[in-house]
Amino acid sequence: MQKLADKAIIASRRVNWYVERLCVGLLVLLVLDVWLGVLVRYALPLQLTFTEELARYLMIWMALLAVSSGISHREHIGVLLVFERFPPNVRKWLAVTFDMIAFVFFAVILIYGLGMVDRGFSRFTMIEGIPKAYPFMGVPLAALMACVQLLLVAIHDFFSDDGVTAANRVEF
Repeated sequence: MQKLADKAIIASRRVNWYVERLCVGLLVLLVLDVWLGVLVRYALPLQLTFTEELARYLMIWMALLAVSSGISHREHIGVLLVFERFPPNVRKWLAVTFDMIAFVFFAVILIYGLGMVDRGFSRFTMIEGIPKAYPFMGVPLAALMACVQLLLVAIHDFFSDDGVTAANRVEF
């Protein structure tokens, strides 16, 4: 069963590798967009009005997608002081239980996020007038990535011989 745990955590790291690069790309775009916004406001005589709106949506997408990266490395919020006082077998079951609760939470966000995207095609942004569905797509996408990572980490935790914290030691 350790092989299944290793495959799950390696798959988690591979998915996370792409998500991290996407987040870095979004961060680069965000920084360039903010710089452009400052330049057109104070230095260049251009009428570019999209920069503030784009910066808002890039930041939201980046923050939402980064959630799955935190899940992959088990760096999301948790009370480790209490958790680490339990024996390893109890920790395993607690971790898998919490992963499943979080999975249900993100699955609900995914379902409602898809509805939000669908309704977003009839609503438009104030400045550029693009459908709000495009910025809203970050919500179900981030929820889907969180569900994938939670599933992979839970498989690792359940089938791993060396415990829950081993997810932090395996690199891809």
